[in-house]
Amino acid sequence: MKIGILGAGTWGIALAALLANNGHDVLVWSAIPQEIDELQSTRKHKNLPCTILPEQISYTKKIEDGCREKDMVIFAVPSAFIRNTAVLAAKHLENGVIIASAAKGIESGTLMTMTQIIEDEISNNNKELKYDIAALSGPTHAEEVALGMPTSIVAACENEEISLKIASAFFASCMRVYTNKDILGVEICGALKNIIAIASGILRGMGLGDNAKAMLMTRGISEMTRIGLAMGCRRRTFMGLAGIGDLIVTCTSVHSRNNRCGELIGKGKTYEEASKEIGMVVEGYYALEAAVELSEKYGVEMPITLAVRDIIKNDRSPYDVMKELMSRDIKSELET
Repeated sequence: MKIGILGAGTWGIALAALLANNGHDVLVWSAIPQEIDELQSTRKHKNLPCTILPEQISYTKKIEDGCREKDMVIFAVPSAFIRNTAVLAAKHLENGVIIASAAKGIESGTLMTMTQIIEDEISNNNKELKYDIAALSGPTHAEEVALGMPTSIVAACENEEISLKIASAFFASCMRVYTNKDILGVEICGALKNIIAIASGILRGMGLGDNAKAMLMTRGISEMTRIGLAMGCRRRTFMGLAGIGDLIVTCTSVHSRNNRCGELIGKGKTYEEASKEIGMVVEGYYALEAAVELSEKYGVEMPITLAVRDIIKNDRSPYDVMKELMSRDIKSELET
């Protein structure tokens, strides 16, 4: 396949390496010219220092090159830049293209997922375009995917034939791909698990133990599932790779920016200080307000999400917030 990847961060580059090694014609675009220059000259990404990129990957500074004459175009920019990227890309996309979003987030205000934002901008800028759209999600930290370490990903699309095409493109000895028709559920999982991962990091930064982390992750998936069901998503999606699978890895991995950010906050740093130290986008932060808006819209309790917002945006003590969470009214686990 001829594949364009929009975004040259660690995730976009990891996907490019996997797809190029699978024999596909891969072209990577970045809005940052210096990124393209560095990738072309070194064949390495600064945040993936142990990975030498396949020579067959091509790079461009022109977004139209990343969109035209492509069988598949993958959006791999941070969630905050999805809409602007979709505006730039929409008019260059061609009929028959498969669009895949590899970004994870929800837009505050509109409450749109990443694929919904892309569809919105296509309807505004190229409304006659005939295309299929999918979401990619799962326990897939770029650092391990780029090294060819085993994992699985979900290709979510309402059209299962398209999901199978995407799965075939990604399938490799190190990548097992599953399909799922519940695209909304997969995207809700991808956005909300980052918030729970921040909370998990905060616990570790506070010096709390494995019991607390297990409690948080279990109640976190319950919180994610409640809002997902209220939105019409399928319960099994939240028990799968995009839900509990991605939640586990994001809450426990040393590669997780959300987890690391939370740990620094738990040790007393502000979000601004923590994000600056990490030096990369912390997606959970950008999903916070949208998650709270979803909670209010659907009348679903999301106490962990509200707790993270209180700590990060309302400057409350993690210890005070933890005490409040632990003091909530007794409830039946079967009802929540």
